[in-house]
Amino acid sequence: MNEELGTTTSLLDRLQAGPVICAEGYLFEFERRGYLQAGAYVPEVVLEHPDLVVALHREFVHAGSDVVEAFTYYAHREKLRLIGKEHLIEPLNREALSIAVSVARETGTLAAGDLCNTNAFYPDAQTRREVRAMFDEQMAWIVDAGMDYVVAETFSYAEEALLALEAIKHAGLPAVVTLAIHRAPETREGWAPEEACARIADAGADVVGLNCIRGPRTMLPLIARVRESVDVHVAALPVPYRTTEDEPSFQSLTDPGCECLPGDGRPFPTALDPFYCNRYEIARFARDAYGLGVRYLGVCCGAASHFIRSMAEALGRETSASRFSPDMSRHAFLGTDPQLRSHNQEYAREL
Repeated sequence: MNEELGTTTSLLDRLQAGPVICAEGYLFEFERRGYLQAGAYVPEVVLEHPDLVVALHREFVHAGSDVVEAFTYYAHREKLRLIGKEHLIEPLNREALSIAVSVARETGTLAAGDLCNTNAFYPDAQTRREVRAMFDEQMAWIVDAGMDYVVAETFSYAEEALLALEAIKHAGLPAVVTLAIHRAPETREGWAPEEACARIADAGADVVGLNCIRGPRTMLPLIARVRESVDVHVAALPVPYRTTEDEPSFQSLTDPGCECLPGDGRPFPTALDPFYCNRYEIARFARDAYGLGVRYLGVCCGAASHFIRSMAEALGRETSASRFSPDMSRHAFLGTDPQLRSHNQEYAREL
């Protein structure tokens, strides 16, 4: 954690002092580790292995995250109902929030509640009421837990994001609202990202922007347009995958050279490994986004601690994990230290 930022208490204070880094991506990380099922993507690990959730929160803070975001993504009533586990909704939410606020207070970071896309939204009156009720239900637990602010994320419908914002503002908490832009560079309503973010900012969001779906290369141009269109702080949290103009979302990536892909043959979500960014690409995104005026930064699905550390260091921070940042001068074969290389020159030439 940045010690200077750690002396302030609110999200907006920290954004005024400098960039805020928020590590996301818990779903993909726990799926990789074998504690969460791809497809269902319900965070039962919160109840089954809370110690692992605590450890991952601490690991991300160690790497440089200023925020501990409660792992309640897809822990809403609609998603749990679909997999027959609606009875878990309250204990899962309360435990995730308790874990997050505990680690945040322990580490001097911010504790963020989380609302996400319900996959049930449709722009009609009945569905709006149902979705808003789901958000209000989760907000009651967020308020009880004493969270510092709320992240409302990964909305393909900007109108659903506005419903989440209404619930957050009704509870009196600051709101970071981020949209998910798929292959077409617009929301499901057909709004350009900058228009949608402007509407959300006008409705009272403290921070607006984009998260998930797009990698650094295909998110940055959209973020530039958002930054020019709003007066509030802007958020940018890409997935760490090499998306392109032809395949701008990680769902749209294809891998024709691989003949062993399951299902319909698309790499998403379990065969994205060949498309992974490296830490230097994430660092470059952080510098470029910060240069545009973006102050709320992070990494979404696919995030790992080395990405968070690289992002923090690219923004001029020294984190607890920086003690172990690469120093190839000390490498036995490839390093520049004469003492280390002198006994291994033959091997070095072969490398």
